[in-house]
Amino acid sequence: MRVKDKVAVVTGSGRGIGEATVKRLAEEGAKVVVTDINEEGIIKVADDIKAKGGSAIAIKMDVTKIAEVESLMGKTVKEFGRLDILVNNAGFNRDMLIKNMTEKDWDDVIDTDLKGAFLCAKFASGYMVEQKYGKIINISSRAWHGNPGQANYSSAKAGVIGLTKSLAWELGRFNINVNAVAPGFIVTELTKSHPKFEMIKEKQLANMPIKRLGDPIDIANLILFLASDESSFITAEVIHATGGRFG
Repeated sequence: MRVKDKVAVVTGSGRGIGEATVKRLAEEGAKVVVTDINEEGIIKVADDIKAKGGSAIAIKMDVTKIAEVESLMGKTVKEFGRLDILVNNAGFNRDMLIKNMTEKDWDDVIDTDLKGAFLCAKFASGYMVEQKYGKIINISSRAWHGNPGQANYSSAKAGVIGLTKSLAWELGRFNINVNAVAPGFIVTELTKSHPKFEMIKEKQLANMPIKRLGDPIDIANLILFLASDESSFITAEVIHATGGRFG
């Protein structure tokens, strides 16, 4: 029970990596807040956790809306008395060549993937500073190295790394660890629905020392480690979970 009685907020936890993460934290004893823009999804995830004896509440929230983010963190502390762990997982991609990318395509991805992480960290860190303890794990992506057709997404995920390192310096003196996880290609409902999934899969496997694609639980296990006190001397780091693929 590595995070027993800790209180964790995981954004974008209605499915995929977020769902796997919030369930894994709950299995290890955390009291969790399941939050996403998809209300139906978070209610199901929270119910699944409670059915297995875990402690969970579901709160619908849009990470791009400052009032909703502030309210979520306040509700968390009101419900559980503290806030120990924040996992900034909410995000999405909208891929296309830059010549076809509209200003809205750029803004939507940056707002969710980068601004959302900023807003959540802004309001969560206040509570963490007061209690002199906290863990912030920001979900970046291997794409921060740059990918064709992902100018918006790669820029956002590179920004997440800059945010991580800056916050680690700001918050370290308050016993708050801030790290980033950069997943590779992870098989989720979203990625499996891609029309070119099989082609992408073969290309990925050809460039990976470990000859399988990632599963959400692979990322959830890494996040659990960073959320636990086993990682208390680790901060400002970017940990890749890509099966060895960097290029």
